[in-house]
Amino acid sequence: MTHVARIDEGARTGARRRVDALAKPLGALGRLEDLAVWLAGVQGTSAPVPPREVSVVVFAGDHGVTGDGAVSAYPRAVTAAMVREFLRGGAAVNVLAGAHGARVRVVDLGVDDDLTDTPPEVRRHKVRRGSGAIQREDALTVDQALAGLAAGRAIADEEVDAGADLLVPGDMGIGNTTVAATLVGTVLGLDADQVVGWGTGVDDETWRHKRDVVAAALERARPYADDPVALLRSVGSADLAAGTGFLLRSAERGVPVLLDGVVSGACALLAERSAPGAVAWWCAGHRSTEPAHRAALASLGLAPLLDLELRLGEASGALTALPLLRTAALLLAGMTTLDSVAPPVPEQV
Repeated sequence: MTHVARIDEGARTGARRRVDALAKPLGALGRLEDLAVWLAGVQGTSAPVPPREVSVVVFAGDHGVTGDGAVSAYPRAVTAAMVREFLRGGAAVNVLAGAHGARVRVVDLGVDDDLTDTPPEVRRHKVRRGSGAIQREDALTVDQALAGLAAGRAIADEEVDAGADLLVPGDMGIGNTTVAATLVGTVLGLDADQVVGWGTGVDDETWRHKRDVVAAALERARPYADDPVALLRSVGSADLAAGTGFLLRSAERGVPVLLDGVVSGACALLAERSAPGAVAWWCAGHRSTEPAHRAALASLGLAPLLDLELRLGEASGALTALPLLRTAALLLAGMTTLDSVAPPVPEQV
């Protein structure tokens, strides 16, 4: 049973009063004001501080949808190659995390490679190699879906216990936008044409194949639309199960999350269906080019901070948006109030 922590409404109210009293026209800082109030609620103080200990977790896994014709512009082997690159520090997520003072952790949940040349910590939560081809078979067994969820929850605990005050989920896995589109389409009752995008930059022929794969997977998944665990078993994957567990545990622990692209959006949709109210702990870093991401954010009621036509994953969009959170907190703390600088209003005679 998931018990979502409560947002501190008193802190939100205090922060809103402070925002409205700052030396500026009412509402002049736009969404930065709302961000400051959100931070106040999730930090439990009317004087929120910029997130200092930001933990990025990249959930990696391969997907059986890549086996029957291409759904991606890149082969499955790229997943394992990128896991190794994250460890070397040369990927986009590493560059952005370094610039913004975040730490990066990569976790293999279902990469189709033993990755024996990587540290044991990377492989400690591995559920299986790859996943089933969701257009014709289950992605996971029930036990594997539950193991993925449990792994995500454990990883969130590990990061929070290590001092994280903001969590950022990332993803790596060739074929993962196909899985995410299927999950979003199933939960929201959408068809394949409404959720399938161009992922890694596929051509029209590959997009049509991807759409057909998602359409077949949607047919298989419809009976499980109201059961997140059954959905993850049927058309999910170990890495998306872990991402979902990660978000659920963040809401239980009362630690805010800056969401990334369509994969974390699909996980957020499942997590919110599992634990209504969990969405209050999450902020949408950006909106990717994937139609399924737009649909997921709209359903969750989350307005993205950025819309830069990003489609990389890895937590790259979320980290690009991170300075906005810090800016909002700094403005609230550092600006003077209007009554301290404005001349007194003369009394009416």
